[in-house]
Amino acid sequence: MDLQPNQVLRLIQINDQEALLRCSTIWICASCQTCSVRCPEEIDIAKMMDSLRKLALEAKTPLGEENVVKFDEIFIDSIRKRGRVHELELVMKYNLASRQPFKDAHLGPMMLSRRKLSFLGHKIREVGRIKEIFKNSKRLLRSQE
Repeated sequence: MDLQPNQVLRLIQINDQEALLRCSTIWICASCQTCSVRCPEEIDIAKMMDSLRKLALEAKTPLGEENVVKFDEIFIDSIRKRGRVHELELVMKYNLASRQPFKDAHLGPMMLSRRKLSFLGHKIREVGRIKEIFKNSKRLLRSQE
């Protein structure tokens, strides 16, 4: 991340939209909710990062790090298909999209042997519910336009 979450909040406070929407932090944020849960002011930082990503896309803001958008798209697509991220697929698709197909390939065998990655990945039992969430979110976004 090029900025810490508190710095992102400060950019919002001073209304520096250009710096805010160009930063890589809003794209690298995994929306894991850790910062939201730990925030002493009870700010939902993960939700804020999601909103900033949407604003950046709507504004067609050029990013300093173009690959973060590719990563985000591949990450979300993996969740949409399986209900969770398939790490090996994520890494392979991202490396192809960023035109570095063998980047970190030497780490693959070690991670597979230590069971940190799996060839097939995991799929949650009720993946249909995840697909329904994505379908409803598209409907919600269209109704807000």
